[in-house]
Amino acid sequence: MRIILYTGKGGVGKTSVAAATAVKTAGEGLKTLVVSTDPAHSLGDSLDIELSPEPVKIRENLWAQEINAIHEVEKGWGQVQAYFTSLFTAKTVKDITTEELTVFPGMEDLLSLLRILRYYKEKAFDLIIIDCAPTGETLALLSFPEMLRWWMEKLFPLKRTAIKVFKPIAEPILGIPMPSDNVMGEIQNIYNQLDEMKKIFGDRETTSIRIVVNPEKMVIKEARRSFTYLNIYDFNIDAVIINRMIPDNVSDEYFSAWKDTQKHYKQMIIESFSPLPIYEAPLFEREVVGVEMLTKMGNALFGDADPVEIKYNTRTQRIDKKEDEYVLSIYMPFTDKKDLSLNQKGDELIVKAGNIKRNISLPRTLVNLSIKGAKYEDDMLKIRFGGEESE
Repeated sequence: MRIILYTGKGGVGKTSVAAATAVKTAGEGLKTLVVSTDPAHSLGDSLDIELSPEPVKIRENLWAQEINAIHEVEKGWGQVQAYFTSLFTAKTVKDITTEELTVFPGMEDLLSLLRILRYYKEKAFDLIIIDCAPTGETLALLSFPEMLRWWMEKLFPLKRTAIKVFKPIAEPILGIPMPSDNVMGEIQNIYNQLDEMKKIFGDRETTSIRIVVNPEKMVIKEARRSFTYLNIYDFNIDAVIINRMIPDNVSDEYFSAWKDTQKHYKQMIIESFSPLPIYEAPLFEREVVGVEMLTKMGNALFGDADPVEIKYNTRTQRIDKKEDEYVLSIYMPFTDKKDLSLNQKGDELIVKAGNIKRNISLPRTLVNLSIKGAKYEDDMLKIRFGGEESE
């Protein structure tokens, strides 16, 4: 099974790109599920069909779903939901519903991961395409299992033991129910499932992330930041999709300035994400809604190429801490080291290799540090960052 996630800044058209990919792969005979994890769902609007919290069959080999947190809580949260309900109602919070009580921030991320894991283990589909929430929420979704790891490994065993001991004493004094061992066991089970999902997302032969951008400065800058952080987490970004490029055959004078601007930013995209493959979808003559228009978009994006194959599978950036320094390694194949030059400008690192320039957004860890040295070996440019003053 393959999993492909589409992410990007809000409004770039990632839902359309995800749906178009799904329509194309289903047409090629793959059992495909396209699922939206964005709380502000627009997948149904893109397909021009009403979707539900369960997969809806659109046509042969194609299903779509908009994950709904309240539905997932009712379906599978079980004893944990019951505990939270009793906890709040014990404090006379009775003017809101059970569903509202048990859906807290981050719940959508957690439940989305559990549902996707279920589909993966059932092998119900050949391909799952995930229409993610905007970039920040996508990073939260992907890092959710890692965020829980420390608490579950360090504190959870202590808390579970303490609750067993003090439950009979604490409940009468505090006037609220304490979680039972069954509830704590369910939390442990959920964590184990999330850990499974982390391994699946980290498997570069299974999961690919594709970044959708428009040829606009703000969009590109955010995409570069997300690209950096996704690399730090070692997820496989295998392609970049440029959406809404004005076609060359549009000759109207009104669009000439826009076309020039887009060409400039397209070059910036190439410089920012090289050597990743880059695919383009044009600005269509009408809104991309419904299977017919999504089919056109899918064909424009991929042509005769296989949308499912892993387009790229090399980690392009990584950061390692060595004593009091950080080393940023950047994959730069086919480069002559004598042509390399570096420049740091604010939160950006500008790498030049001959006539090629690459802009890299630095993570917060490195922004206030200066470059201490660099070397190029085994197709990797390794840059050392240290104190505020350069040596």
